[in-house]
Amino acid sequence: MMEYIGATGVSVSFDDVPINDEIDFNFILGFAIDADESGNFQNGKFSPYWIPELTPNSVADIKASHPNVKVMVSLSGWSIGEKTLHWYIPENSEKWISNAVSSLTSIITTYHLDGIDVDYEKFRNTSATNANFAYCIGELITRLKDQGVISVASIAPFYSTVAPYIALFKDYGHAIDYVNYQFYTDKVRTPKGYLKAFENRANQFDKAKLLPAYEVNGRGIQGDIFFDALDLLEKNGFLVNGVMIFSADASSENKYYYEKKSQAFLLLNSKSV
Repeated sequence: MMEYIGATGVSVSFDDVPINDEIDFNFILGFAIDADESGNFQNGKFSPYWIPELTPNSVADIKASHPNVKVMVSLSGWSIGEKTLHWYIPENSEKWISNAVSSLTSIITTYHLDGIDVDYEKFRNTSATNANFAYCIGELITRLKDQGVISVASIAPFYSTVAPYIALFKDYGHAIDYVNYQFYTDKVRTPKGYLKAFENRANQFDKAKLLPAYEVNGRGIQGDIFFDALDLLEKNGFLVNGVMIFSADASSENKYYYEKKSQAFLLLNSKSV
């Protein structure tokens, strides 16, 4: 189970979210950004921008209460303030990687985190941009894992960012544990449409690492039809071994219905395998 939290400014805590202790549950803090508050890029020097209620102590407490919980940090996201963020080719890629490893190690250590999620959402559509992104992010993940700083890594592509993430996965897929593809951006609203979209992305990434995704009160498939889509994936030979939800911030309105039902689905699925 993967769930984003803290990205929208809504007051939310880890304790608000129901957690089944038989499920591997990964919270993803949104976001750490390598830019200042005005959106000026900082050459790999990341800073935390999630809501202040999600403190280092709160991370330590939820992990102590639920040993099945890991907490990750997502990189970049769509914007900071009014400025849209994008992947920029650093003047010196090695310096960017070094700064990113150092700054993220500090954040990860301070907040007792377990991994990173990569969510850059805007790119200049060139082969040079794709290659640079793949190298910088791939090396960042690899070095953080090799140094024992993180134990888990995920990526979060969507329809208009597939190319750079395919380049990244092609060269560094061995270091990436989950693909949090944002299926809700494909705007499919039926189980058959969801199956077709999943089949397409499974051909681009490793189907064993690809997670179905749901946006609470958002785009794409909504309501219990999402679980009909999960059933259809299973019937067509896909092993649904995880679900990604965006986000806990929006779920308080429906008393975390989708978190509860997703975990029940995954638990039943694991027992039937």
